[in-house]
Amino acid sequence: MEDWWHIGLRSLAAVAVLFTIARLLGKKQISQLSFFEYITGIVIGELAGFISTELEAHFIHGLTAMLVWFVVPLFLEHLTLKSKRLRDVLEGKGTVFIRHGRVLEENLRKERFSSDELMEELRAKKVFRLADVEFAMLEASGELSILTKEEARMLKPEDAGAADECIPQAVIMDGHLMDDALCSLGMTREWLFGELDKQGLTVQDVFLAQIDAKGKLYIDLYEDGYKPPVLQAPSGLLTALKQCESYLIAQGQRTDSSDTNGVYAECASMLGDIIRRVENDRMDGVRG
Repeated sequence: MEDWWHIGLRSLAAVAVLFTIARLLGKKQISQLSFFEYITGIVIGELAGFISTELEAHFIHGLTAMLVWFVVPLFLEHLTLKSKRLRDVLEGKGTVFIRHGRVLEENLRKERFSSDELMEELRAKKVFRLADVEFAMLEASGELSILTKEEARMLKPEDAGAADECIPQAVIMDGHLMDDALCSLGMTREWLFGELDKQGLTVQDVFLAQIDAKGKLYIDLYEDGYKPPVLQAPSGLLTALKQCESYLIAQGQRTDSSDTNGVYAECASMLGDIIRRVENDRMDGVRG
């Protein structure tokens, strides 16, 4: 019976010490604790349980250990309030995952974050389209903070009744094709390869690609600074187009029918627009 009294008294004393320590360390939610603070709480709790039930252990020794685990973190906490460098060492600092709409794969690897985990965190924030994210940072607490693009924050008229819109699917992850996602969207490999080929890309170049419910393809590359090659028109194409335009204009002038003349004029005008676009593309390629 004497053992029960000892355990009861030790437990009451441990509870009183724990309550005092908790009050002195301040109010923080579990999600706000750093890893060191989390471990400190576990160790102090273990020590409290140990000195409560281990009658052979000296109570003062256990209490001393608890006080050491309380005083050291409290002292370090006061130091971190004055030193940003020490705060970064002890509590860590945020890591940018997405900047200017581009995923920083190196930072993901640094924090041992997979593309699946990134998408899971975004979905938890009710963001389902990677293309909508302008900036995302993993805070020191482990919480992901995101900033969506301005156009994504504005409700568009065509999206007003889009409650039943299907969730965008990742069709390429870590350079690997996701056939199941393609099938669920009714897309084919040939279509996806064609879209990549337009930008001079292969599946292995892509870190993550996503297709939304409207069939829009968003691509994030391993090389964030990559620029698609500018396709130059064949050397004789522009000359041939201009000859065709001249021919249509001449044929329209020869005909006596106003309807036929209008058709030739319309076709010549459309061809003229195409010629101007080809010339503009060529000039852009020269400037690049």
